[in-house]
Amino acid sequence: MTEAEEPSVRATSSLSVTIPGPVGTLEGAIDQVGANPTAVVVICHPHPLQQGTMQNKVVTTLARAFARLGAVAVRFNFRGVGASSGSYADGVGERADAHAVIEWSRERWPGLPLYLGGFSFGAAVALAVAAESDPRGVIAVAPPIERLPASFVPPSCPWVVIHGRADEVVAVEPVIRWAQGLTAPPRLLLPEGVGHFFHGRLALLTEAVEAAFGADFRFEE
Repeated sequence: MTEAEEPSVRATSSLSVTIPGPVGTLEGAIDQVGANPTAVVVICHPHPLQQGTMQNKVVTTLARAFARLGAVAVRFNFRGVGASSGSYADGVGERADAHAVIEWSRERWPGLPLYLGGFSFGAAVALAVAAESDPRGVIAVAPPIERLPASFVPPSCPWVVIHGRADEVVAVEPVIRWAQGLTAPPRLLLPEGVGHFFHGRLALLTEAVEAAFGADFRFEE
């Protein structure tokens, strides 16, 4: 295979979709490379009341990283964001939205292994629904752990937390202590000098996805 044919440099196509949600329809987008995905990943965006959307650059970077490995990536706007119905529901409704998108994705691509991802608020949502969703893997970027429900159960699959040491929004040290105290802890990636939004360092996210989950995939045309 030549360098130009490598999955990591293949062009990603994006398709707008409408997904049935708990309080109406949810606006979504499918990112894919090739016609025969080997997995599906659902990715959750940052806080709806802080301009978080499915177009966030961390979210789109995660989606492209998975798509170039051979997955089909599903991004979506939580209720009340963009063209999605409803209004912000303090994380509880947003977890219901994520469950609805996961169910829709599994129905659309039956039999494909599921992965979950999320950034900030979306990372907390992805982690909160992981135990019930039985994913193959999870990547959580800068998760605000105080937003996890009291009933939180760590994923039983391989999972990764990537959190910049210079995060100015979600303090990193409490996340480290929390992760290290879990019975099923994640792999922690703590890049030095990286802030919350990974400005100028988005490539680290692609590298994290490929390092953690690349061996799971086989790219197909």
